[in-house]
Parts: sequence; structure tokens; C-alpha cells
Amino acid sequence: MSRQIEFEHLNLSKWIPDEELKNFKSTVEHARNTLVKRDGAGNDFTGWLNHPVAYDKEEFERILQAAEEIRQNSDVLLVVGIGGSYLGARAAIEFLHHSFFNSLPDEKRKAPRIYFCGNSNSSKYLADLEDMLEGCDFSVNVISKSGTTTESAVAFRIIKQKLEEKYGKKEAAKRVYATTDKANGALKKMADKEGYTCFVIPDDIGGRYSVLTAVGLLPIAVSGADIKALMQGAADMRQRVLEAPYEENPSLQYAACRNLLLRKGKEIELLANYEPSLHYFSEWWKQLYGESEGKNQRGLFPASVDLTTDLHSMGQYIQDGARILFETVLYVEETERNVFIPEAAEDLDGLNYLAGKSMEFVNHAAMEGTILAHETGNVPVMRIKLPKQDEYTLGQMFCFFWFACGVSGYIGGINPFDQPGVESYKSNMFALLGKPGF
Repeated sequence: MSRQIEFEHLNLSKWIPDEELKNFKSTVEHARNTLVKRDGAGNDFTGWLNHPVAYDKEEFERILQAAEEIRQNSDVLLVVGIGGSYLGARAAIEFLHHSFFNSLPDEKRKAPRIYFCGNSNSSKYLADLEDMLEGCDFSVNVISKSGTTTESAVAFRIIKQKLEEKYGKKEAAKRVYATTDKANGALKKMADKEGYTCFVIPDDIGGRYSVLTAVGLLPIAVSGADIKALMQGAADMRQRVLEAPYEENPSLQYAACRNLLLRKGKEIELLANYEPSLHYFSEWWKQLYGESEGKNQRGLFPASVDLTTDLHSMGQYIQDGARILFETVLYVEETERNVFIPEAAEDLDGLNYLAGKSMEFVNHAAMEGTILAHETGNVPVMRIKLPKQDEYTLGQMFCFFWFACGVSGYIGGINPFDQPGVESYKSNMFALLGKPGF
């Protein structure tokens, strides 16, 4: 059996005595039961709970077929989406593949280059993207429940025109894959009219919980990743968090610790990683927790750092700034590739004491030293151990964080599945743009 991810308290008892964590059990289990029984606020968006085992197997096969089609006929796949419509897929592709995936020669990459757009209103970004597409065969995966999200809709209109200019309207339509509502919305209406291949965003799964639906699975599969192993990892973690008792349940322990720290004045959770390829996983995590918990002038502020890089910019604040944060470290136990430090004939840089050691050894020492320094500086530290960077581990991570997020939301007395504040900026923007009705 593949190894499981583990949650560690480390030396958290300095801030949360064991007795306090034990006494919090009833509060956490009440929140857990609310989530599992689906009788809390936002319960109509909890389809992700059973999705790893109850997903549509027929559509899953269609995703695999479409991915292979794209792999055969395209040099580039453009993924058009914003928020939950792109962050999960981007996190997965960067987590699972070569650090320079898009720059590798075709024979080494063995998959189309994958670029993401429709996640900003930048004119420069889209113009630069158009330059990059010159001379390339490309396909488009446009992802939107409604089809009217401004950033994605505008980008798709521009790309659609370029696609039709290159291939003609009929052939262009064969290169568009729309992931959208099963029956309603502007994108679904357009897809039916134009004859695009369609995949469904389930009604009961919100965007930030959607990476294991067609939203994320199609681009992840195009990259060459094993989406069956991804789903298996999520299914196994689902069983674990549903069945394990409080004391042994990683999601419940994580939810409990972060909420107790919040009650002690720790207002910022800093997700730290020691691998650059986890950067976009942190971005996915920030949306999940920020959009789920930041309501009613409450909730932890989710922030992230890439270490050791950010120790040379944010390290001073983390060590000596306002004591309002705690740290959750993502630690990959087994690196896929290793580089060893050579011995120099003249030890001019003073590094021969490291000769023969691996960069992974250095990275691990930096992590342990940093954790010790931060704890000494009164920063509580938790750690999530990831056996390796593979599909099975990543599937576990998605489910682990989803479950903990739902439980955390109910502990805090909020609906973890809506996002009312997101609509405010849209109304103001539409009015400034002159959209009818605003």
C-alpha cells in the first residue's frame, strides 16, 4: 500500500496544552458531524465529500479520451479559467512534473505545453500569449460554470477568434473543450450551438473544491499525469478522515489546532514549502481557506512562503515581527531527483565540508533549523509530511485539506461553501465598464 501523508503537532504543546486539545474534541466532532451529515449551512455544495468514490465513471473515460486526442493533435493546450477553475490544475501539473515542463523538448516532455489564461485582465499577458501561439497547433479548455466571469469570458472570446482564424469555424470547434454547467449558462449555450465537446461541473461542488472533477482532471490528464492514481489517493484519504478517531485523524487534528491558535490571537496561517514546485499548491490552498473562512469579519488569513527563498525577504518578519502568525510546513520526505555537491581542489568558498552531501540533505537541514528558529521566536509550527511528489500523494492532500476546511468553517460558525464578498468588486467593475443593468 502506498504511504499516507501525516500531520504532526511538533512542539505545539507550548501554545496548546495536550489537555486543551483533548477538551476541544467535542467541538471538533460536532463540526465534523455537521459536515458529514450534510445538515449545516451550504450543505448543497458538499458533493466533493463522496466524489472520490462516486464520480461519474463514464465521464472519467471521456476525459481520458479527450486528453489523448489533445495530446495527439496539439502542441499547446490553453486552459481558460480563474480561481478554482484553474488553480487546482496548475497546482497539480507543477507538483507532478518537471520544474521546466513547458520548456522541455517535445521528446522529453511527451505532452503538449500547457498555459493558463483568463485569470487576469492583463492585455500584455494575452498579447504575449498570442505571440507564443504562432506556428503552433493548439486546443482550448475553457472552464466556467456560468460562462460570464469577465476575465475568462473575455480571454476566451479573443482566443476563440484566433482559433477560428487559424482553423476555420468548423475545425476550430473540434479543438474547444468546454467544462461548464450540465444544462444552463452562457458557456453551455454557446457550446451546444457551436458543437464543442462538453464536460460537467457538478451542481453540488463549488469551484475551490472542483479539482478532481473535469475542471482539473482534463488538463492534468493532458499533462500525462495518472489521474486514476490521483483519484485513488483522494478516495483513501476520504476513508481515513471519515473513519479515524479524533486523536488519529489528520484532518480533525489540523482543524482543531488551527482554530485553537486563532483563539489565542494567531490571526495568520503561513503555509510554508521547501520545494518551488509546491508554489501553486499554496496558491490553491489560499483560495480554499480564504474564500471558505473569510466571512463576517472573522477567519484566519491564509498566506504562504516558498522557503528557503523567502527567508531572504520575509524571514525577518516571521522571526521577529508581530506575533500574530503560525506556520504549517509542507515537507516532502522523498525527492524524485537529487544533486550532490562536488569537492573543490581549492576550498575558496569554504564549502568542502558539504562535499559529497546532497542538496536534499542541505534542504532538510535548512528546514529543521528554520523550524527550530521560528519556534524559539514564538511562532507555533505544524508540519504535514508528504511521502513523495506523486499523484497518489496529491490526491490525499486535496481531500485532507477539503475535509479540514469544511470542519474548520463549522467550528467558526460560518458557511464554508459560499463566497458572498466576491460579488462586491464585480458589481463595481460592471458599473464602471458600463454593463447594462449596473
